Amino acid sequence: MGLALDEARACLATGDVPVGAVVVDAAGTVLGAGRNEREAAGDPTAHAEVLALRAAARARGEWRLTGCTLVVTLEPCVMCAGATVLARVDRLVLGAWDPRFGAAGSLRDVVRDARLNHVVEVAGDVRGAECRALLDGFFAARRT
Repeated sequence: MGLALDEARACLATGDVPVGAVVVDAAGTVLGAGRNEREAAGDPTAHAEVLALRAAARARGEWRLTGCTLVVTLEPCVMCAGATVLARVDRLVLGAWDPRFGAAGSLRDVVRDARLNHVVEVAGDVRGAECRALLDGFFAARRT
C-alpha cells in the first residue's frame, strides 16, 4: 500500500484525484503501477487501476493476471472492478472505501459477483485512514 500511496501523491502535481495502484505477483514483485491520469492525459479511462493492470499485463506478456494482487488506495469504480475481474486478478487490497462509486462492496460488488466468470478476494481498509486523508485534503483544497 505504501507504493500505491506514493503513486497517489504524485497525482497532486497534475490535479488528478490522488489514487494510486500497483499490481504484484505471488512473490511480491511489482509488475505494474499506475496513478490517476484523467486530467494529465485527457483520457476518461486513465484510472490508476486500469493503468496498473495494463503495465502488469505488458510485464507478464499476457492479459491474464492470475496469481496477482491489485493494491489500490481507493475502492475501484465499476469500470476498474470489471477490468480487475476480466484480468483474472486473484486478490484486491484497497485502502479507503468509496460509498459513492465503489464497486468492491460499497455501492456495488462487481468483483465478488458469482454470476461473473471470476471472483476476486477483497481485503479492505488497509491503511484506510491514510488513504482517506489524502483524498479529503485534495478535495478540501479544491473547494477553497
